[in-house]
Amino acid sequence: MEEKNSTRVHMFLLLGFPALPDLHVLFSIVFLLTYILTVLENVVIVALIKTNCELYKPMSFFLGHLSFIEVWYVSVTIPKLLANFIAEDRSISFVGCMTQLFFFSSFMCTECVLLSAMAYDRYVAICQPLRYPVMMTYQMCVYLVVVSWFSGFTVSLIKISFISELNFCGPHVIIHFFCDVSPVLNLACTDTSLAEMVDFVLALFILLVPLFIAIVSYLLIVMTILHIP
Repeated sequence: MEEKNSTRVHMFLLLGFPALPDLHVLFSIVFLLTYILTVLENVVIVALIKTNCELYKPMSFFLGHLSFIEVWYVSVTIPKLLANFIAEDRSISFVGCMTQLFFFSSFMCTECVLLSAMAYDRYVAICQPLRYPVMMTYQMCVYLVVVSWFSGFTVSLIKISFISELNFCGPHVIIHFFCDVSPVLNLACTDTSLAEMVDFVLALFILLVPLFIAIVSYLLIVMTILHIP
C-alpha cells in the first residue's frame, strides 16, 4: 500500500452518521434507551440466576455468562457513540481505538464459542438424558466457559497485535461509529496483507468451528426427536 502521509497518526476521528446530522438528537435518545434496556435486562438475568437456587443448572450457568458478555459487548461501543452525539467530539486516541477494537472482538469471539457450548449442552440433555448429570457437571460447565473466554480473548489479542504494529498515517477518519477491523485497516499506510490474512484465518476458525459444533448438535437433536415414537 502506498504511503498516504508521512505524519504518523495518534488520533482517529469516528465519522459516525455524517449524512444525518439533524437526527443526532433522535439517535442519541434511541441508542441511550436501547443501551439502558439491554444492560438492565441482562443484569436482571444474571441477578436472577445468582439468587435463585432452582436456576443452578448448566444452561442457566451458560446463560448468565452470555448475559454478562452482552452487557460488556454493548458497553464497548454505545457509550462512546453517545459521547460523540452529545459532546460532538468524535476523536479517539490510537490506544483507545485499539482497546475498543480488542474488547469488541474479544466479546464477540467469546460469545460465538459460548453459544456452541450451549448447543452441546442441549444435545446432551435431549439425546443422552440419562448421562446428562454425569457429563454436564459443574466442573465441565466451568471448563467450557473458561475455554470460551480464553479462546475469544486469545484470538482477539493475536489479531490486535498484528493490527497495532501497522503504521497509520492519514487520513485519520474512520468511516464507522466505532473502531472495527476493516475501517481501521483501510487507514494503514503500510502493507496490510499479513494482518488481513491473520484476521481472516482467525475469523474462520472462531466462527466456523463453533458453528459446526452448533449445527451438528442441533441436527442430532432433530434426529433424536424425529425417532421418538
